[in-house]
Amino acid sequence: MDNNSILRRIRYSFSLNDNRMMELFALGNRVSSRAEISNWLKREGEDDYTEMVDRDLASFLNGFIVDKRGKQEGKTPVAEDRLNNNLILRKLKIALNLKSEDIVELFNLVDKRITVSEIGAFLRHYSHNKYREFNGQYLRNFMNGIQAKYHSDS
Repeated sequence: MDNNSILRRIRYSFSLNDNRMMELFALGNRVSSRAEISNWLKREGEDDYTEMVDRDLASFLNGFIVDKRGKQEGKTPVAEDRLNNNLILRKLKIALNLKSEDIVELFNLVDKRITVSEIGAFLRHYSHNKYREFNGQYLRNFMNGIQAKYHSDS
């Protein structure tokens, strides 16, 4: 999944409007205009589509964490220059206050099976010998699970 798709999924799953999106970026120390956000939300090939770089998505996710969990005293979140799927999983886990069992439940919502030990491997530091890469299909299923749990059609 590319950064733009992840941003679109989060916006849809949590029913975030443009103003709310700008607030979340600001909480992540990134000032974003409505037009800029609109261009990130467009699909590839549409007029004015802009590819979202890792640093911008990291800023948004940091703002999402601050919004959901509160700002840590004395610490200002710093956006990473490079993101990978494991880091995206970790940031969403923190923001949504998920335990490994909760993540397994999200996968179950979309009829995908995963174990707590697999989740642990995805959350480990990349230098750990039990580290495992959270590939794109896992991320897609995780985002589908988030959408199934958090999006309301009402």
